Amino acid sequence: MKAIGYTKPLPIDDADALIDFDTPRPEPGPRDLRVAVKAISVNPVDFKVRNRAAPPAGETKILGYDAAGVVEAIGSDVSLFKPGDEVFYAGSIQRPGTNAEFHLVDERIVGRKPTTLSFAQAAALPLTSITAWELLFDRLGVRPGKAYDPRTLLITGGAGGVGSILIQLARKLTSLTVIATASRPETETWCRALGANAVIDHSKPMKPQIDALKLPPVALIASLIGTEQHFPALVEILAPQGKIALIDDPASLNPMLLKLKSASLHWEAMFVRSTFTTADMIAQHDLLNEVADLIEAGVLRTTLEQTFGAINAANLKRAHALLESGKSVGKIVLEGWE
Repeated sequence: MKAIGYTKPLPIDDADALIDFDTPRPEPGPRDLRVAVKAISVNPVDFKVRNRAAPPAGETKILGYDAAGVVEAIGSDVSLFKPGDEVFYAGSIQRPGTNAEFHLVDERIVGRKPTTLSFAQAAALPLTSITAWELLFDRLGVRPGKAYDPRTLLITGGAGGVGSILIQLARKLTSLTVIATASRPETETWCRALGANAVIDHSKPMKPQIDALKLPPVALIASLIGTEQHFPALVEILAPQGKIALIDDPASLNPMLLKLKSASLHWEAMFVRSTFTTADMIAQHDLLNEVADLIEAGVLRTTLEQTFGAINAANLKRAHALLESGKSVGKIVLEGWE
């Protein structure tokens, strides 16, 4: 089968940063689906792994943590899906990735593809939907529902992949007031179109901008970009007894800044369930099915913004380069095999 991978960490402009190669079609284990991959999307984790994780000598590592496709074969103990089912999922960081014609994935982290979306539109959603959902409802402890909630949620980097779905979840499934941050006109427009109540510029001092809005207290913060840079400002903005959840990789933070406000810090890492095969691993199957329901009901929309053509190394390198530049909006998708 065709696949795309790398043999050693290289800058994305190097000819061998990502390469096309052939590899045997994998055989499913007891709980595995073998999925014929129709579309993939690209996330920051792709280039972070490519930049820092050297494959064993002589091996080519396949990246990719989002896919939409068709179940082609199943393992002996599979009960949730059958061959021919259309699915979408985010895979596991412990296994070969989705940048391949056929991919193995545990059925417990797979959802049914929304019937109203194309494979490309569906591939944009899994990793970011899981991350945003777990961050909002599991880490920050927000309760779904439209009961009155006198709090504001601040989302830094609202136009990125996670921010794009988090804005929608917070506005559609809760009564929180939502402030997103953006630093360019096009990203501000994107955040407002997704439902943000207000948008501020994170490249400028944030507290004066928030104070001028005269909105409910910022009791919840989703720090999706630049946490190390913005952390002191975020703590200053945060209401007493508030919560900050982050997904990026700060080199250092001073948690003592939170003590005066009895505030708490939370990490969201959506690969935890699949990495440790947790007892509640199937929660991601249920979560993705609920996302599919919400998409079909018109409550949520896909966050696909750009399609870069067929799934091959050249197009994937373009996608990695754009993500690494920090200038992307929404999600980038590749679809089909040449």
